[in-house]
Order: sequence, then C-alpha cells, then structure tokens
Amino acid sequence: MSYPTRSLSSHMRAPSAAGSSAQSPALLARIEEKKAELAHLKELQELSGAVATQMENLEQKLSTLSDGTEAIATVMGNWHNVLRAINMASSTKMPGQTGVPSDETTDDAAVALPQTLVRIPTEHAPVVQAQAEALEAEAAEGDSTVSR
Repeated sequence: MSYPTRSLSSHMRAPSAAGSSAQSPALLARIEEKKAELAHLKELQELSGAVATQMENLEQKLSTLSDGTEAIATVMGNWHNVLRAINMASSTKMPGQTGVPSDETTDDAAVALPQTLVRIPTEHAPVVQAQAEALEAEAAEGDSTVSR
C-alpha cells in the first residue's frame, strides 16, 4: 500500500522551492541592507563612546580650570594686602634711624632695615586692588552662570 502523501509532500516542496528562488534576490537584498544598517549602528555606537569619553575629559579639565580660577581670584584678592604691608614696612622707620627716638644707643647700621633685593613699587596698589575686585566680580558672575 503506497500512500499518495509521499508524492504530495514532494509536490508541496516544489512550489515552495520555486517561490523561495523567486524571492531569494529580494531577501538577499534585504539581508544585505540590514547588514549595512548593523555596521552603521556599530560605527555610530563607537563614535558615541568616543564623544562620551571626550566629554568626560572636558568635564575634568573644566573642573581643574574652575579650581585654578578660584585660586587665582583668592591670590589676587589678597595681593593688595601684600602691597600695603610692603608699603607700610618700607615707609616706617626703625629705632635708631633719623627722626625716631631710640632708647638704645646703637649705631644706625646695626638697626637699619636690610637692603632689599627686589623692589616692588607700591604706588600701584590701588590699581591692583581694583583689578582684583574686578576679577572677583567676574568670577562670581561666571559661577552664577555656570550653576544655572
């Protein structure tokens, strides 16, 4: 007893094979299109990772720059005090110098201030103070715009 299913199964396979061979170029084109799309997505992922790394590096550099700016503003804010102290020290007279009464009887050379190696003009102290205050104001404005 031979069943017709065998011939039916071979009959069923024939049209699907013929249909798949007709659809094969369309399927192959679609597969190639998806492969190209996958390659582009992988490239985009790599580029996005590189951009993220660069942004992290930029964040670290900006943080360092911000810290350095704050340090410079602090130094500039105190610089006028340094100049004022230098001016006061250079304008005051020590005991034993002319015009200042002294309780001790020592010669002028032993009590006089030592000769300075570096001379800093202090007549510009008010200008330096104004510049320091302007820098502090700019730093305060920069901090408020960054925090927004």
